[in-house]
Amino acid sequence: MDALREAVAKLTVYVHPSNAADVHRAVARQLSSLLFSYEDRFDGVLLAHEAIVESDKGKILNGLVPYFGVPVHANLLLYSPKPDMMMEGKVEMLGKESIHAIVLGVFSAAIMSDDIHEKFKFKRKKDGGKFVSRSDKQHVIKKGSMIQFSVKRVDAEMNCHITGSLIPPHTGSMLWLSVHDAEYAFGNQQWEKVKGYQH
Repeated sequence: MDALREAVAKLTVYVHPSNAADVHRAVARQLSSLLFSYEDRFDGVLLAHEAIVESDKGKILNGLVPYFGVPVHANLLLYSPKPDMMMEGKVEMLGKESIHAIVLGVFSAAIMSDDIHEKFKFKRKKDGGKFVSRSDKQHVIKKGSMIQFSVKRVDAEMNCHITGSLIPPHTGSMLWLSVHDAEYAFGNQQWEKVKGYQH
């Protein structure tokens, strides 16, 4: 997924003297307090971190409260969606006017009716309904479906809430795309090979 990226950061973490006996733990606790929230300085949401602490280079700050600044070299995993990226999500709720999905099990995405391709027709059912393609009845989007969609807008104020679109090519039900969309299927094969090399 393009929205996931690794970054290396050089940070200064401010530690209270009461935590001087275990600086590594204090630094990890401070970085962990940033998890799953959008940070401007990282241009994304922090999902994971691994920090190398240079505790021997800490400097006491001037002032009444003697915090000391500890240089930290951190490897970060960030969630940083941008317009026009392709994303994957699980449909949690849908109706005639919108589809709401969850990305990575945490982040919300909404696709409004104007951004749902006209080939999809909404059919109301007892369980809430589903979108069915007019050209292929096998192409169905319902609650629980995994979908691929294009990012239209990202709202950092709402922790990277996404407004998405099902209009561009290679969007829709991932199950259907894997069988009927050659480019999507090829991309998935390449990704599986990459994952295979990493193990």
